[in-house]
Amino acid sequence: MTTTTSSARPGPTRKITIHPVTRVEGHGKVTIHLDARNTVTEARLHIVEFRGFERFILGRPYWEVPVIVQRLCGICPVSHHLAAAKAMDRIVGGEQLTPTAEKMRRLMHYGQIFQSHALHFFHLSSPDLLFGTDGTARSAFGAPPAQRNILAVAARYPDLARQGVMMRKFGQEVIRVTAGKKIHGTGAIPGGVNKNLSIAERDALLEDVPQMLEWSRRAVGIIRDFTMAHLDELRPFGSFESNHLSLVGQDDGALDLYHGVLRAVDSQGQRIVNDVDYQRYLDVVGEEVRSWSYMKFPFLKSLGPKTGWYRVGPLARLNTCAFIPSPEAEAARQDFFALTQERPNNITMCYHWARIIELLHAIEVIGGLLEDPDLQGDDLLARGPRREETVGVVEAPRGTLFHHYRVNRNDEVTLCNLIVSTTNNNEPMNRAITRVARDVLGGRPEISEGLLNHIEVAIRAYDPCLSCATHATGQMALSVCLIGPNGELLEQHARH
Repeated sequence: MTTTTSSARPGPTRKITIHPVTRVEGHGKVTIHLDARNTVTEARLHIVEFRGFERFILGRPYWEVPVIVQRLCGICPVSHHLAAAKAMDRIVGGEQLTPTAEKMRRLMHYGQIFQSHALHFFHLSSPDLLFGTDGTARSAFGAPPAQRNILAVAARYPDLARQGVMMRKFGQEVIRVTAGKKIHGTGAIPGGVNKNLSIAERDALLEDVPQMLEWSRRAVGIIRDFTMAHLDELRPFGSFESNHLSLVGQDDGALDLYHGVLRAVDSQGQRIVNDVDYQRYLDVVGEEVRSWSYMKFPFLKSLGPKTGWYRVGPLARLNTCAFIPSPEAEAARQDFFALTQERPNNITMCYHWARIIELLHAIEVIGGLLEDPDLQGDDLLARGPRREETVGVVEAPRGTLFHHYRVNRNDEVTLCNLIVSTTNNNEPMNRAITRVARDVLGGRPEISEGLLNHIEVAIRAYDPCLSCATHATGQMALSVCLIGPNGELLEQHARH
């Protein structure tokens, strides 16, 4: 982290830079501008890396896409793998999957949700929640850097740290037996899957389900108790009223993380987008470009960019769905909404509570799927009339993920547009850090590292994947230099 003074603006000003943002996937920085009275005038989250997947996927054969695009990320590759596979299902006319293919993919996806939520809660966010000198949430966020890490959690709370490791391991095993590998697997292919689940694989996973279920219940209790104990501090922390967007079940509005229709509600729960087929996502969602970030800023077209921005992810999904179709998670959801008298929850730090309710839901779903004999079926592929344009959408751990492609008659990809979960949360994250900066930093003559960690806590609530989210329009400025063995410049080429 560096702190610099800037005189680029009228009058004495100060710019604080947090670089890099820690305990998130990918690289980003935050800049905070203060005036002469130490009032925060601006706070921004900058994405400082660029991934060109939307360009170099062009010209590739469509059947390679589900394998290639998941290289966007090593944390949530299954989400990209399945979103792309769902899109390519429609290219080959195989979107009506066989029961075996549908359930294998769902098992893979819920294994991904389980391991990702466990990773974030136990390894990335728990140091912020567990450590503090006086037991308050605010002082916990300012704990010394040497204490804010998983090693410190393991030293003081060894059982909790072990649970986090074992839960993530279980989720990774679910991915391995469905996708072929724990990271960057190949299980989903256009029109279906390339393997079923053996009896031995099923039995090995079933043996661990009761323990995973018990640990998930305990995790719900931990985050519920923490939130309620520190509600006065957490309620305003980086919070604001917002719209919320997610997939919901097409027939009943249930929480469905693999498939469904698009629903958006405002901060009071009124429908803005009413169960729209995600093939028509461009009728619903637009994207705005701003000069200071490689991430775009999505918004609901019916409201426009000024007021149409929205949140996605666990908090949004609980706000948009009618119910959770698993009994223990549904009971936890009802407890969650008792806090807001059944109205949408707009408390940013309640992302953690919502995330662990989804963790519980994921293991309930996994346990049910493992008992289904369709997973041992042999009918793995479906085919039908070809198409040339397609959209695939899933609810990734971090929120709604859009994959949009065109494929020509030579089977080559000619268009690729990705709106990833963290991109959808771009405006909310910027608003969260602005509020925290003004509430926590504003007016202070001295700003400590511990106070600056409050900014990162607000970002980590969204569990962002910054490398997934980088996205550009047009052509990016580029400079390539060839340096000799003695450091001399041999050749240089620049664009724009």
